[in-house]
Amino acid sequence: MKNSLRRGAFALALAAVLGGCSGKASLEPAQQSGSAPPLPKAQNFLVPPMQVPDKAGWAQGQSPKVAAGLKIERIASGLMHPRQLYALPNGDVLVVESNGPGSEPVTTPKQLVAGMIKGNSGKGDKGGNRITLLRKAGGAAGGEWTKHVFIEHLHSPFGVQLIGDSLYVANTDAIVKFPYQSGETQISASGVAFADLPGTINHHWTKALLASKDGAKLYVGVGSNSNITENGLEVEYRRAAVLEVDVATGSSRIYASGIRNPTGLQWEPQTGKLWAIANERDEIGADLVPDYLTSLQEGGFYGWPYSYYGQNVDDRVVPQRPDLVAKAIKPDYALGSHVAALGLWFSETNALPENALPEKYRHGAFVAEHGSWDRSPLSGYAVVHVAFEDGKPVGAPEPVVTGFYSDDEKQLYGAPVGLAQDQDGALLIADDVGDTVWRVSGDTR
Repeated sequence: MKNSLRRGAFALALAAVLGGCSGKASLEPAQQSGSAPPLPKAQNFLVPPMQVPDKAGWAQGQSPKVAAGLKIERIASGLMHPRQLYALPNGDVLVVESNGPGSEPVTTPKQLVAGMIKGNSGKGDKGGNRITLLRKAGGAAGGEWTKHVFIEHLHSPFGVQLIGDSLYVANTDAIVKFPYQSGETQISASGVAFADLPGTINHHWTKALLASKDGAKLYVGVGSNSNITENGLEVEYRRAAVLEVDVATGSSRIYASGIRNPTGLQWEPQTGKLWAIANERDEIGADLVPDYLTSLQEGGFYGWPYSYYGQNVDDRVVPQRPDLVAKAIKPDYALGSHVAALGLWFSETNALPENALPEKYRHGAFVAEHGSWDRSPLSGYAVVHVAFEDGKPVGAPEPVVTGFYSDDEKQLYGAPVGLAQDQDGALLIADDVGDTVWRVSGDTR
C-alpha cells in the first residue's frame, strides 16, 4: 500500500511538472531583485512543479567557482550536514551540524513527493545534532583546520551566540545555555534550558539567533508552521516572527511579525539596524514570491500569510484580514523568487583592518542562497553580495560563489547555508549538501 501511494504521488507530481510552460520561470532572479521587483499574476497548481538536482557531492579536487579576484579553499570536510557558522573571539569557528527533527506529519501526496525529491538532493540528509569546533592548524589561514566535537546531543540546532562566558544555542524548540571558556575544544557540561521556542510540527524548524550589541537581548527568527496556514492558524502562535528574548530573565516578546521564514538575522554596521533575510511563500508560480532582505521595524508586520511583498493579497488564505494587509510593510530588497536565502552576513570591515576580501566586498551583505525546489530553471545555489550605500542596499545582487550544480541542472555538488568571517577577514561558507566548510579570500597571485 505504501509503495503504491508513493508511485501514485510521484506520477501526480511528474504530471504537474510536465504540464507545460506554466511551470517555467519567465524572469531571471536578478530581474526580480531590488526595491521594486516585478510580480506577475499568481498561478494555482494541484501539485506545484518541482525540480531539484540529485546529490553528487564534490569530486576529489573539485570546488565551487568564485568571482574574479577571489580564491576558494576547503578548510573542513566530512561533516554531518553543516548548517551554521559562528566565529569565536579567539579565532576558533563553530560549525552547527543539523537538520530538521522530522516531526511534521506527511498528510498529502504533495508533501510525500516533495520530501522524496528534496531527499534525493541531499538537502534532507541526517544532521549531526552537534557543534564541531574548527581551529587553524599551525596558525595557517588556509588548508584543513583541525576538527573537535564541541557539543553533542542537541535537538536540531541552528543559531548560536556567545555573550560573555555563556554560549547560547537555539535548538528547534528551545534556547539552551552552556558555559564557555576560551581555548577549550569540548564542552562537557550539560546545557541549561534558557527559553522555550515554538517547537510543534516544525514545518520550518530553523531558529536563527542574534545577540544585541550590549548582550542584553537575543533575537530569534521563527518560521511559519505551513506554507500559507494550511495547518490552521492555531499552530502559528508566535511563529512567522522575530522574537526578542531578555537575557536577564529569559522572557520574550514578538519584535516583528508576518515574516514567513526569517532564516538569518544581522546588524547592519553603518546604521546599527536589525536586518533579516526571509523565504517567502510557494505554489503560486516560478516567479512568485521573491525571497527578500529587509530591515526590521519594532512592532512591524510584513504580510504573511495574508499578503506578500507589501500589500499583494494572497487569496488562498481564509479568512482574509484586510486590516492587517493595510499595515503590511514592503520589504527593502528582493533577492529573486525561490532562491531560498538561508545565510546572511554583513562584512565587518571596521573590525578587520587586514580584511582578506577585495574592497568591493567590504560594504554590504553576503547572502547564501540554498537553492530552489519548485522552480525551473533553478534559482539560487549561490552566495551573492548586495552592495550597501548609506545603510541601504543598491544595485543587483552580484554572484560571488557559484558552481554548486552541473550545467544540465541534474547533479548537485553542494548548497550554501551559514556564513561568517574568520579573524583574517575571509568569508566562510557552510555547505550542507557537500558536508564541507569553504573559505573565500582575495586572490593575490
